[in-house]
Amino acid sequence: MQQSEFIRIPKDRIGALIGPKGLTKKEIEQSLKVRLAIDSETGEVEVIRLEKTPAVNLLTALNVIKAIGRGFSWEKAGSLLNENVFFELIDLRELFGKSEKKIHRKKARIIGSEGKAREKIEIATGVFISVYGHSIGLIGNLEALEKARQVIEALLAGKRHSTAFKLLGGEKEFEEWEI
Repeated sequence: MQQSEFIRIPKDRIGALIGPKGLTKKEIEQSLKVRLAIDSETGEVEVIRLEKTPAVNLLTALNVIKAIGRGFSWEKAGSLLNENVFFELIDLRELFGKSEKKIHRKKARIIGSEGKAREKIEIATGVFISVYGHSIGLIGNLEALEKARQVIEALLAGKRHSTAFKLLGGEKEFEEWEI
């Protein structure tokens, strides 16, 4: 018996999910032994678990699709195929309401000047970070996710970049970076 789940992603991310010549879609289907039915008009994706496919593959496929939908490339979202790598999403609307101005300011703090703040967190923790729409997506192992989340939460709470980055362990190479 086939089981399926539905997920909706932004329409402008459908191309990233399908990939050039359908390669990303094909890789997801082959790697996880699922089928994807993509409605490019609505952004709705049906993930169909094939017979004898482990149930965990369906959940992994949903996370990979959600990650691609929140701005990650297949190369980064594909790391979720590793059982020790997880996806986490911080919805800024839940934290700050629907004020676009406030959400824009909070996203800018995470990205930093020329992307330096995000890059610093990624390098120090090994976590991939995507700031897209009203969310911040994180991909990494549990310990690294925890560290990255702490820094991001400190920045979202209004802490100075220098203060938040101390949570990374005070790596000397980053002390000179201006954010």
